Amino acid sequence: MSPTTPAAEAERLRQDARREQNWKRWGPYLSERQWGTVREDYSADGDAWRYFPHEAARSRAYRWGEDGLLGWTDRQCRLCFALALWNERDPILKERLFGLSNPQGNHGEDVKECYYYLDSTPTHSWARALYKYPQAAFPYEALVAENAARGGAEREYELEDTGIFDEERYFDCFVEYAKAGAEDTLITLRIINRGPEAAPLHLLPTLWFRNTWSWGREPGRPVLEADSAQSLRAEHPTLGRFRLVVEGADGEWLFTENETNTERLFGTPNAGPVKDAFHDRVVSGVEAAVAPQPRGTKAAWWWRGTLGPGEERVLRLRLFAGENDAPFADADAITTARRAEADAFYSSPLPPEKAAISRQAYGGLLWSKQFYHYIVEEWLEGDPAQPPPPPGHATVRNTEWRHHLYTRDVLSMPDKWEYPWFAAWDLAFHMLPFARVDGAFAQRQLRLLLREWYLHPNGQMPAYEWNFSDVNPPVHAWACWRVYKIAGRDRFFLERCFQKLLLNFTWWVNRKDVAGKSLFSGGFLGLDNIGLFDRSQPLPGCRELEQADGTAWMAFYCGTMLAMALELAKENPAYEDIASKFFEHYIQIVDAMNAIGGEGLWDEEDGFYYDHLSVDGGPSVPIRVRSLVGVIPLLAVEVVEEGAMRAFPGFRKRAAWFVENRPDLAAHIACLERNAPGGSCSMRMLSIPSRERLERVLRVLLDEAEFLSPHGIRSLSKAYEKHPYTLPLDGENHQIGYEPGESPGRMFGGNSNWRGPIWFPINYLLIEALERYHHFYGESFKVELPTGSGHWVTLGEVARELERRLASLFLPNARGHRPIHHGTALAGKYATHPNWRELLLFHEYFHGNTGRGLGASHQTGWTALVTRCLQNGHSKAPSDL
Repeated sequence: MSPTTPAAEAERLRQDARREQNWKRWGPYLSERQWGTVREDYSADGDAWRYFPHEAARSRAYRWGEDGLLGWTDRQCRLCFALALWNERDPILKERLFGLSNPQGNHGEDVKECYYYLDSTPTHSWARALYKYPQAAFPYEALVAENAARGGAEREYELEDTGIFDEERYFDCFVEYAKAGAEDTLITLRIINRGPEAAPLHLLPTLWFRNTWSWGREPGRPVLEADSAQSLRAEHPTLGRFRLVVEGADGEWLFTENETNTERLFGTPNAGPVKDAFHDRVVSGVEAAVAPQPRGTKAAWWWRGTLGPGEERVLRLRLFAGENDAPFADADAITTARRAEADAFYSSPLPPEKAAISRQAYGGLLWSKQFYHYIVEEWLEGDPAQPPPPPGHATVRNTEWRHHLYTRDVLSMPDKWEYPWFAAWDLAFHMLPFARVDGAFAQRQLRLLLREWYLHPNGQMPAYEWNFSDVNPPVHAWACWRVYKIAGRDRFFLERCFQKLLLNFTWWVNRKDVAGKSLFSGGFLGLDNIGLFDRSQPLPGCRELEQADGTAWMAFYCGTMLAMALELAKENPAYEDIASKFFEHYIQIVDAMNAIGGEGLWDEEDGFYYDHLSVDGGPSVPIRVRSLVGVIPLLAVEVVEEGAMRAFPGFRKRAAWFVENRPDLAAHIACLERNAPGGSCSMRMLSIPSRERLERVLRVLLDEAEFLSPHGIRSLSKAYEKHPYTLPLDGENHQIGYEPGESPGRMFGGNSNWRGPIWFPINYLLIEALERYHHFYGESFKVELPTGSGHWVTLGEVARELERRLASLFLPNARGHRPIHHGTALAGKYATHPNWRELLLFHEYFHGNTGRGLGASHQTGWTALVTRCLQNGHSKAPSDL
C-alpha cells in the first residue's frame, strides 16, 4: 500500500472513526462455520463436534451466531445475507462450506472446499470473493470415509484429490459487495460455467434473521415480507427497516422461519415452516415445506436455469435502508467506482506479482472479521427455549469466566471455518498488518481484549474459546506497542492499554512463577506439541518444567513494558518509576536464564537455551531439544537511545544504582552494553544473550541442516529427522523427531504441528529482533549465512534474507509454481490455468522442507504478516524498530 492513502477510502475511514457515518456497520462478518463450536455446545462432556455436527447444521437454529456461504451481515449479526446453490446432483442444498470435524479428520478439523477471499477495503465499501462449486455430486461420504481410513502419517484427502475439478466441470461463483452508502449495499453474483457442457444450476441468494427471539433473551420478533415481485421488506426491533431488491423477474421468493426442525432432529412435530425448508422445497420438491404466505424470518430468491459451456449469469441485488425507486439505475457506476477506489487504496510501488499477493493477503485478513457472541453465564445456564443442559455442562469448561465474560463484537478470527472463535495471541499478530490499512480498528481490537468484560478480574487475559484459562504467549503488550508506532502514535491509546497490561503482567508474575525464581512455566504457550510433554498438564512424578520460552516471553513482556513506560514518561514523569520497576524485573529474569551452574537455562556445552526439568524443587536437568523454545530468548531485546536515557534523570539514576549495587546480577549477563569505545555510549541494549551467546545461537539457527529452511526458520531442528531426541523417564521413553509436515499423531490433543514446519508469527518476531540487534551492533556484528558458507553478513541482512525466504512461499517460479502449492492435486492448475493461477491461500503454517501450505487453509490472520516481508529492502527508521 502506498504511504499516502487515496482520498475516498481514507475519508470513509475518518468518518467511521469520528462516528459521522457508520461505514463498518455492514461487512463480511458472517462466520463460515457456526456448528461444532463451543458456543453452540450444550453437552455434558464438552464434545462440541459430536453435539452439533454438520448434518444438523441445516436443520437446527443457532443461538450465538450464524454461518453462510461468503455472506454479509451487520455488526451484531441480526440480518444476514449469503449465497445458496444446487446443481441437481447434490444430496443437500449448498448453504454452507463442508468440512471434517476434529474427530473425523486425520489431522483434525479440515474444510473441504475451494473458496478464496480476493479483495476488500477496510470499510468493506468493496469486497469480493470466489467459491468454486462442482457440477458433479459433492463427495461428502467419500471425503469422510477416505480421511477416516488415513492415519496421521498420511496426507489429508482433499476435495481436489477426488478428481472433481479435473475436466473443469464446476461453476465459478463470484460474490461482490459494493456500498453505495453506510446502509446501502449492492450485491453482484456472477456465475460462470467453466465446464465443457451445459449444466443446470439453482441459485438462491438468501436473507434471514438470526434467531434471537426463541431464547427469551431479546424482545420482539422480526419479519421478512414480500412487498413486490422483486423486493421484500425486512423489519427488526433494533436494526430498523431494510429492503432487499432483486434485478430481473425470472425467479420467485421462498419464505420460511429460522426455527429448528424438531421433527427431523428430535422426532417431535414442528410448529410451522422451519430452517431447512428451502432444502426440502428445492432438492426434495416438497412444496408444502415453505411458508404458504410471503412472509417469515428467512427468505430466498429462487432462480433456476441452465448455463452453457463458458456462459455467465449475473444476478444483482440491493440491500438498503430507506427508499429507492430505481435501485439499479446507478448500480454500474457505484460498482465501478468502488472497485477503482479499492485499486487506488492498494496502489503500490511493489512489482505486480508482489502487489497482487499483498492485496489478497489484506483481502483475506479483512474477510476474516466475524461477529462473535458468547455470554458465559447464559451459556452455562442454558436457553429457555430448549431443554435444560445436562448437569455436567455447568462444569465442562470456562466456569471461572461465568461472572464477567460478555462478548458481542466483531473480532478478527484466525480462520472463519477451521478456527471461527476467539484466540487472543492470534489476534495480537493480526493487528500489525491491520494497522497498516486500518489503524483505528487495530487499536480498538487491542483495547477490547483489555476491557473488563474480557480481562478477568484477576488480570488474566482469556486465551481461546475452548479453554479461556489456558495461557498463550503474552504478546499483547508488544502488539499494542507496535500498533502505537505504526498507526500514528496515539498516546491516549498507549496509556489506556498500559494501565490494563499492568494487571495482566502482575497475574503472570503471581501465577506462573510459583517458586519465585523468575523462571516461568506458563503452559503450552501456543506451541502445541513442540516439547516432550504436554505442557498444559501436570508433569509425571511431581516434576516441574522451567520453560526457556515461558521465561523469555516474560522478559519480552518486561522489555516492551519498559519501552512503553519510557515513551509515556516523556509527558508524565510518574512513568519513570514504573520504567525502573520493569528494568529491574527484566534483569532478574535475564539473570535467572543465564546463570552459569545452578538453575540457569543456558547450556554452555551446546550453545543453546533449553527447558529444565526438576523434581520436588531439587536440581534441574536440561532437556536438550533444539527447538523454537531455545530461540524465543533472542526475541527479548530492547534498545534504549542514550538521548532518551538523559531525558529521564530519575530512571537513569535508579538504573545506575541498581547495576552498581547488584554486581551479582550485572557480572555475567550482557543486559547492558556500550556500543562505542572509550566509555562513550550512544545507546544501550537489554538482551538475554550476550554477544558471544547470540553468535552461538545464530550459528545453529542459520544452519540449513538445523533450523534454516528455503522458506524461513523451522520450529524444530532438522537434525532430529533421522535421530529423534529421546528422554528416558520413569521407565518410559519420551521422544521428539523432526516432522516437517502434518503431525503423524494427535500429540497432546493438538491438531497443529510445531515439530518442524515454518510458522509466520515466530519468524516475524525473530526478524524484528534481528533488526534491533543490528541497530545496536551495526556493521561490527556479522554471521555466516548460511552457517558454513563463508558468506558473512550483518544481522540486518539476515533479517532481510529471512523476509525474502518467507515471501518466496507465495512467489511463482519461472514455470508459475508457488511453494505453497507443492505436491497438491491442483498444483498444475495453480501454476498455469487462467482460472486458477492468481488464486492464493494463506495457510496456518508451512512444510519445513518444501513450503507447502498446511493446517487451516484460510488463516490469513497471522500469515498476513507476509505483507511486511513483501516489502523486502524497504529500510525502517530506528524509531519503528
